[in-house]
Amino acid sequence: MTEDGGRKTEAFTSVFRLSSFVLDMEIIMTNRLANETSPYLLQHVDNPVEWYPWGEEALEKAKTEDKPILLSIGYAACHWCHVMAHESFEDEATAAIMNKHFVNVKVDREERPDLDNIYMTAVQAMTGHGGWPMTVVLTPDGRPFFGGTYFPPAPRYNMPSFVQVLNSIIKVWQTQREDVEQSADQISGHLQRVLGLDGRSGQAIDDTLFRRALANLNEAFDAAKGGFGRAPKFPPSMTLEFLLRMHLARNDAHARHMAEKTLQAMAYGGMYDQIGGGFARYATDNDWLVPHFEKMLYDNALLARVYLHAWQITGKPLYKRITEETLDFVVREMRHEDGGFYSSYDADSEGEEGKFYVWDKAEIEAILAEEADLFKQVYEVTEQGNWEGTIILRVQQEPTAVAAALDLPPDEVESRLAAARQKLYDARAGRIWPGLDDKVLTAWNGLMLAAFAAAGRALSRPDYTEVAVRNAGFLYENLRGENGRLLRTWKAGSEAKYNAYLEDYAYLADGLLTLYHTTFDYEWFAWAKELADLMLAHFRDEEFGGFYDTSDDHEELLTRPKDIQDNATPSGNAMAARVLLRLSLYTGDGRYWEVAEKMVQSLYEPMAQYPNAFAQWLQAASFMAAEPREVAIVGDYGLPDTEALIQVVFEQYRPELVTAVGFKSDLIPLLAERKMIDDKATAYVCRRFVCQQPVTDPDALRRQLLEENQ
Repeated sequence: MTEDGGRKTEAFTSVFRLSSFVLDMEIIMTNRLANETSPYLLQHVDNPVEWYPWGEEALEKAKTEDKPILLSIGYAACHWCHVMAHESFEDEATAAIMNKHFVNVKVDREERPDLDNIYMTAVQAMTGHGGWPMTVVLTPDGRPFFGGTYFPPAPRYNMPSFVQVLNSIIKVWQTQREDVEQSADQISGHLQRVLGLDGRSGQAIDDTLFRRALANLNEAFDAAKGGFGRAPKFPPSMTLEFLLRMHLARNDAHARHMAEKTLQAMAYGGMYDQIGGGFARYATDNDWLVPHFEKMLYDNALLARVYLHAWQITGKPLYKRITEETLDFVVREMRHEDGGFYSSYDADSEGEEGKFYVWDKAEIEAILAEEADLFKQVYEVTEQGNWEGTIILRVQQEPTAVAAALDLPPDEVESRLAAARQKLYDARAGRIWPGLDDKVLTAWNGLMLAAFAAAGRALSRPDYTEVAVRNAGFLYENLRGENGRLLRTWKAGSEAKYNAYLEDYAYLADGLLTLYHTTFDYEWFAWAKELADLMLAHFRDEEFGGFYDTSDDHEELLTRPKDIQDNATPSGNAMAARVLLRLSLYTGDGRYWEVAEKMVQSLYEPMAQYPNAFAQWLQAASFMAAEPREVAIVGDYGLPDTEALIQVVFEQYRPELVTAVGFKSDLIPLLAERKMIDDKATAYVCRRFVCQQPVTDPDALRRQLLEENQ
C-alpha cells in the first residue's frame, strides 16, 4: 500500500498511545507552494493545508511558535501519495488540525534526496520499514521523534487513522515534552552514527568474493520466473550487469542463464509496455504481469543499457528491440525539445492506477480488425482479462513459435505485430494521459545520457549519439554554474536550483565518459574529469574514506548523509568509484585509483553477502579484478584507417576496457608519447600504461585484444 521498496506497510506501532483531541476548525485555503517548480509540490498547491517548502521560513516559524514540524515527503509519480493527498490533505477538517498544531512542510524526494535519506533512515529505525508517502514529525530544530508512511482517513489495514495519529502526537507534544526531546535525541544520535563506509580498512578483491556473491544470487534466484526473491519484483538492472560481466570474465554459463531468464521475463511481461515501450517501476506479482504503472527515467536508463549489453553478448534480436523501443519511448515522450530528459510518468490517469495502459478484448478486436487474430495468439488477450477484469498486455507465446505454427516467415510476423502495436499506440494516445513530471534532474539525466551514448556506438545509431550530445550540451548550459559546480534540478520557465549531490556529479561524469567513448570529443572527457575533481574537493570523507552525499558547503542538516547501498539507482559512492577507476586509466593519476580501491575493498563482506544490494559495487570490483586495459588509437577520428581500428575495439562488449582516440594530448595522458607508424592510424593496447607492440592492422589489433582476454 505504500511506495516502500516492495514491503507492504504492516501495522504501524508507536510509543504513543492514541487519544482523541477536540480542536477548533481553522481552515486556511492558501499555502506557500505556488512559487515552487516541482510538479509534486504543485500538486498540493490548492490543498487547504498550509504547506511550506523546506526552508528557513518554515523552520523559523516552528521555532518561533514552538510547534512540531509535520514533514511529508513523496514524489509526483507515487500512487499512494495521491491517495493520502486526496483522503487527508484535501480534507478541510484534517487540514485544520494540521494548520493549528503543526508547521507543515512538503518535500519532493527527487529534488531533495538528502532530506529523504536522513528522515527515511529515521523512519526505518523507528518502525522497521519505510516508504512513500513518508510522514515524519520533527522538533522545531529538525530532530525526528515520530515517523510512518501512509495513514488512512479512518482506521483500517490494522492501522490508526491519520487524524488519530495527529491527535496522539499533539497530546504527547503538549504533555510529555521531556519524553519527546529524549526520543528525538536518541534517534538523532542513531542517524549520526550511520555512515556505513570505512575506507581505512578492507580486504583485497579476489575470486572468492565473486564466488560468494554468485552463490548468494543463485540462492535468491527465481528459477521458474526469473528475478530474485518473491513479489514485488523490481528490475535488478545492476545485478544483471554484474552477472553479464561474470559470464564474460569467468565463462560462467549459469550467471548468463540467470541474467537472460530475468531479461526475457521482464521483456515479455506486463511490466514492459508492450505498446509504447519502456518499463514500469516494478511488478507487483511473481510473474512480472502486473506493474506498478509509473515509469521512471532512471529505470529505463539502466534497463536500456543492460539490454544493450545482453544483445552485444548474445546477438539475440529481442534484446536489441527492447533497447531501441525503450530509448525511442524516451525520445518521444520524456524529452524536452532542448535536450533534457524528464523524470517520470505517473501511475494514475483519471484518478485510476493503470487506466491508461489496460485494454479489453472487444476494443483490441475493433482497432486491429483482421490483424487481431495474429495479435491475440502472441499476446494474452481474453474475454475475462488478466487483471481486475481488464487486459495487461504480455507475450504469452513467442512470435517465432507463432510464425512456425502458421508457417509464416518470422520477419513477416514481426512486421505485422509491429504494425498492430502502432495502431494500438495511436488509439491509446487519444486517452487521457498520466501526469508527467517534467522536471530535469542532473543525476538521472546522467544515467540516460550514458544509455544513449552507449547505444549510439554499439548499434551504429547516429541519431542516438546526437540525442546524447544534445543532452550533454543541455546539462552544461543549464545545470552547470560558472564555477563548474552543478545544480540539481531544472524546469522549463525557471532557473536551475539546489546544490547538486554526489550522485549528480558521479552519474553525469559516468555518462560523459561513455559519451567520450562514443564521440571521442575531448570536451566531454574534460568535463568528466572536472566533475571528478570537484567530487574529491567537496564531497570526500578524508577520515573514513569515500564520499558524503552532500558537499562541504551544503545547507547544514541534522546529519551529513553518506549512502552506500545500491537501491533503485546506484549508490553515488559506487558510481563515483567506477568513474575514478576509469579516469585513473586515462590519466595515469594513481590518486583516482587509490581512493576508489579503498572504497571498494572496504565493502568486501557486504558485496559477498548481499550482492543484490551492492551490485554496482560488484561491477567496480570486477573492473578492478580484470586488470583493465587501455587502448590508445593515434589517428584522425573519422578517417577510414582510424575508424577501422575503433570498430574492432567496439565489435564486442568489453566492460573492462577504456579507449582514447586522437593525437598527443595534455588532457588525456593515455595518448601522450604515442606516434603513428608509416602515417597510418596506430593502436596501442596497454595494461596500466605498459603496452604491447603498436599495430596498424585491424586484424592484428583484434588478435591482441583476444590474447589479452585469455
